[in-house]
Order: sequence, then structure tokens, then C-alpha cells
Amino acid sequence: MIKQLSYLSNLVALQSKRKKLILAAAQDAHSIEAAYQAWKDEIVDIVLVGDKAEIEKIANQKGLDISAIELIDVADKAKAVEVSVKLIRDGKGDILMKGNVPTSTLLKGVLDKEWGLRKGGVLSHFALFEIPAYHKLLGLTDVAMNIAPDLQGKAAILNNAVSFMNSLGFEKPKIAALAAVETVNSDMQATLDAAMLSKMAQRGQLGKCIVDGPLAFDNAISRESAEHKGIISDVAGDADLLLFPNIESGNVIYKALSYFANARLAAVILGAKAPIVLTSRADSEDAKLNSILLAAVGK
Repeated sequence: MIKQLSYLSNLVALQSKRKKLILAAAQDAHSIEAAYQAWKDEIVDIVLVGDKAEIEKIANQKGLDISAIELIDVADKAKAVEVSVKLIRDGKGDILMKGNVPTSTLLKGVLDKEWGLRKGGVLSHFALFEIPAYHKLLGLTDVAMNIAPDLQGKAAILNNAVSFMNSLGFEKPKIAALAAVETVNSDMQATLDAAMLSKMAQRGQLGKCIVDGPLAFDNAISRESAEHKGIISDVAGDADLLLFPNIESGNVIYKALSYFANARLAAVILGAKAPIVLTSRADSEDAKLNSILLAAVGK
């Protein structure tokens, strides 16, 4: 089990074959810089798919020598997504990364029934944080894809996250199914879902993991808080992953950790036939590189 995000580099170094990242609509400065740095650091091989003239212009402006990098000239952004997705579908790439193209266009290509990367389940966002105030890495899901998942949706999100965490060396991740309170309340659907997910995990329906809930945020990450409230749990105060009841609560915590807690992070989209890196202009260079590392290590 990795204990710091810096360990991701060690895991990449142990791989027998370097993975290939396909950057769709690569004519985007921050995406090219992140992919180029990952290539330069020998984390991944890369293929740039997009408007050749624009890509070369950006590379020249940034002082990046891309002469040794494969570049496929596709000016139309939607077509660039199609070419990128098909490369991965045909086994010529392992990681998809978003460039200068709307997220909706990228995901439309990923979910295309004819040539996309569908696996039959849901796509979900997974983030892994290194937080100075917490004693180990902490995963968050889902803070960016699924708005208000029902019980079935939450189970699918957990299946994605658990499988991925298992591949990272988390043998049996401890998962806190969050709600506003730690007791079951029939008027609060999040508490009902959390309780059912806990039982589903006990029955082996969610893979190799331990789930407890409902747990409020404080007793999920603070053993002292859990003990103060009389909560006896293998998860409370020692969670490896937080499952949020909706996108708003997850997104707020994600950004609070990023901006207020001096936390490092890596994030990917799971549930397709290949991990997807969706970095934004607001992400730090460290977060972009870590996200590529995370995608390169996980399965």
C-alpha cells in the first residue's frame, strides 16, 4: 500500500513496460506541459493528437522539444477525441488525457456505443489526497461526475474505487459512507444508503473492502471524535476512502483540501476500459503530474 503520493514514481519504475498516454486535442498549453513532463521523467510514453500547427506553436512558445514525440494531425476536436479513443480501444494506448476539448465531448467519445471505451458500469471520479493533518493517504469519491447517485449508483462508484485501490496495494480499504449524522434516520436518504452499503460490503457485494456508515465527516477521519460519540468501528478515524452522498458535499471537501489544507492530490476518472486524466487549468503542476502517475500505476 502506498503511503505517500511520491511512492507512485517507485511503482511506475517497477513496471516491466511503460504505459502510453494519448492526449486528445493536444493543442492546450497546460495539458502539453503536464504530458511532456511525464514523458521527460520517463513515467509514460505519449501521443499528441490534435491540430499539428497549434501544438507545435505551443511547444515552441514553451520551449518544449517534441520532435521525438508521436504527433497525429487532427484539427477537428471531436475527431481528435475519436482518434484518441480508438487508439486505446485498439490497444495502442493505455491512458486517455483531456486536452483542449470540452469534457462533455471527451466523455461522449468515451461512451460511444460503437467505438468507445464503455465497460457497462458508471464512470466515476476518484481522487487520492496526501494531507499533512491526516495520518495516511485519503481517497475521495465521487466529487466530479455523478450528481446525486442512488444506492445502485453508489455501489457502482464503490466498485470502481475499490478495484482501483486494490490495484494500488490497498488490500482491503476502509471506506466511510458519509452522511450528516452517524445514526440511521429514515428522513435522511444518505443514512439509509450508507447503512445498506455497509451490509452489502459485509456480504461481499462491493469487493475487497470494509464499509461502515453512516458516518459524519468528523468521526470518519478522527478517532477521538468517534470515541467521544461512542462509535465502535474499524473504519472510524482510520478511513482510506470517503464516499460522499452527492457531488456538492464531495466537491466542497475536495477544493477545501486543495486550497486550505496544503494537500497534494492525484485524480482520475474510473469505469472505462482505461483510466482518464481530466486536469483543469486550476490544478497545480504537481496535481497534473500526480494524476498521470496515478493513471499509470492503477489498473
